[in-house]
Amino acid sequence: MTNVKFNGTPFERTLTSLVDDFITEIPTIFKAEVKNPNTRGFVPVNIKEKENEYQIEVVAPGFEKTDFKINVDQQVLSISVDKGEEATATTGKNIRKEFWTRSFKRTFTVDDKVDTDKIEAKYVNGILIVTIQKKENIKTASKDIEVL
Repeated sequence: MTNVKFNGTPFERTLTSLVDDFITEIPTIFKAEVKNPNTRGFVPVNIKEKENEYQIEVVAPGFEKTDFKINVDQQVLSISVDKGEEATATTGKNIRKEFWTRSFKRTFTVDDKVDTDKIEAKYVNGILIVTIQKKENIKTASKDIEVL
């Protein structure tokens, strides 16, 4: 058995120790937004690569086709919705409200392997599907080089 020396009582905390604990926890407070995907402005996406195209699937239920804004500017693809909470007259009071539509913005960097002129989007069953065509590779003919 090992003897452990303990100074002070276990539940006695000073103001200094509380402040120190708070300061050491600050980085985890900011990282909680990444760990919890239900935070503001975050929508989950799937990115698939196919033979001739890439597909970005954005889960965004409760919106309409006209709500989405898709923009390509200097190799950055932006998908966003700017929709505020609509005020509706209700006759009863909400006991619990767990779903709402909210604004979001996701950005993706695209490289020169994709054709930014051939981007298509469709909204089906609450999922926005953005299809980006790949550029056709021009293959150079191989040739033998003679050593002189």
